[in-house]
Amino acid sequence: MAIETPAPEITFDTELRGMPMRFSATWGLFSPRGIDTGTQLLIEQLDIREGDTCLDLGCGYGAIGITMAKCARTANVYMVDKDFVAVDYARRNVKQNRLQNCHVLLSNGFSHLPDIQFDIIASNLPANVGKELLHIFLTDAKTRLKPGGRFYVVTISGLREFIKRKFRDIFGNYRKLKQRHTHTVAMAST
Repeated sequence: MAIETPAPEITFDTELRGMPMRFSATWGLFSPRGIDTGTQLLIEQLDIREGDTCLDLGCGYGAIGITMAKCARTANVYMVDKDFVAVDYARRNVKQNRLQNCHVLLSNGFSHLPDIQFDIIASNLPANVGKELLHIFLTDAKTRLKPGGRFYVVTISGLREFIKRKFRDIFGNYRKLKQRHTHTVAMAST
């Protein structure tokens, strides 16, 4: 019987929105050796205000949620992921970045979140989950936003037209905030 050895932990330092941060991750999580270009692009576009209630949907090891929490120290930031390893690393990263305003929960989308309304929901939407699940995330996001709330997403540019159509269908609006060759950041509001 072979004994499996755990995957090694990877730790890296980075700067997001001018703030130094340290993250730990492991193989099997998305972009474990550094913040990917799509996530960086999304983080640059977020308009976070003091006192906001925020959600990092599909948080992975926590880069988006931790940045939101550091940008607005009075914000209340929730971070969810369906992967228990991601949730474990997000919790570790909240601690190592010395944040008190983050709540990390195991949840498949919105299914295990308390009944909370958000000012901001942000997500690096995975391209490989299928359009049906993306549709569910978008419709669920709309029901969880406060009036005037904002839903920010970054996707691979191949999903740009799908997101544009769905945002207009579900939210009644769509705003492209930034586009690079491989990624597009968009926002819809309630």
